[in-house]
Amino acid sequence: MPAEPESTPLPELDPVQTIEVIAGFIRSQLEQTGFERLVVGLSGGVDSTAAAFLAARAVPAGNLLAVRMPYRTSSPDSEADAQLVVETLGCRTERVDITPMVEPMLQLIGPGDGPALQVRRGNVMARQRMIVLYDRSAAFDALVLGTSNKTEVLLGYSTLHGDMAAALQPIGDLYKSQLRSVAAALGVPERIIGKEPSADLWPGQTDESELGASYDDLDRILFALVDRRWTVDRCVGAGLERRLVEWVARRVAQTEFKRQPAPVAKISLRTPGIDHLYPRRRPGSRRGS
Repeated sequence: MPAEPESTPLPELDPVQTIEVIAGFIRSQLEQTGFERLVVGLSGGVDSTAAAFLAARAVPAGNLLAVRMPYRTSSPDSEADAQLVVETLGCRTERVDITPMVEPMLQLIGPGDGPALQVRRGNVMARQRMIVLYDRSAAFDALVLGTSNKTEVLLGYSTLHGDMAAALQPIGDLYKSQLRSVAAALGVPERIIGKEPSADLWPGQTDESELGASYDDLDRILFALVDRRWTVDRCVGAGLERRLVEWVARRVAQTEFKRQPAPVAKISLRTPGIDHLYPRRRPGSRRGS
C-alpha cells in the first residue's frame, strides 16, 4: 500500500497554559529589570489587544498604560476597538495623534503611488509610534511591551526600530493562528479577533493582501519549515504549493538580519555584545529606557 501523505497542520497549543506561561514571563522580566509598569501601543488589532490582555494578567490595571496613536487616515473602527479594550481592562490610556509628527517626513518622501513608497511611508509611521512609546515609557517609568507575533517576525513583516522595538516580546513565539486561540481564551472581543488583519498604515491596507497569502496558509508553511525542519521538497510533497513555499523560505532567509542584533566589527579582546556580556537578569538592572 502507498504511504499516507504527510499532513501539514496548523500549529496547536493549549491556550490556557500558554496564557499562564506568558503572564509569568512578563512578571519575571519586570522583576529582573527592576520595573513595575508596562506601556503598550494599542491599535485595536488582535496582536496589540492580546498583548495588552496578557499584560493585564501580569500587572495591576494602574500599572499598564495603553497608548493609542492614530494617523489622520486611520480607521475610526480601529480607534473604537482600541477604546473598547481600554474600557474592558480598566487600564490607563493616552491618545497621541502622530499626524503632525510624521507629515514633515512624508512631505520629504513626496507624492506618488506604488508599494515601495507605501512601505516607506508606513515605516515612518511605525517608527514615530515607537518614538512616542519610548518617550511615554520614560515618563511612566515602564518597559515597552512588544506586539509582534511569530508569523510576522519570521517573514520580516515588521519595521526595524518600529514595531519590532520593545523591551520584551510576549507574543513573539505565537503564530498568528495560535494567537487567535490565545486571544479567545483571554476574552478578547470577537469583533477584534475576527476582523481582517491590518496595520492600518494606509486606507484599504490589509496584511494578507500585502503578503499574498492567508495567515493560515503561511502558518502551515512556517510551522513545517521552521518548527518541523522540513525541506521545501518535503513541504511540496505533503501538498503545499511550491511557489508559496519557496517564497516563504526565501523571505525567512532574507529577513534574518531583522531578527538579530547588528554585528560588531571585532577589534579588541573584549567586544561589547560578544565577549563582554552582562546577564539581563542582573539584580537591580534597569534595561528598559
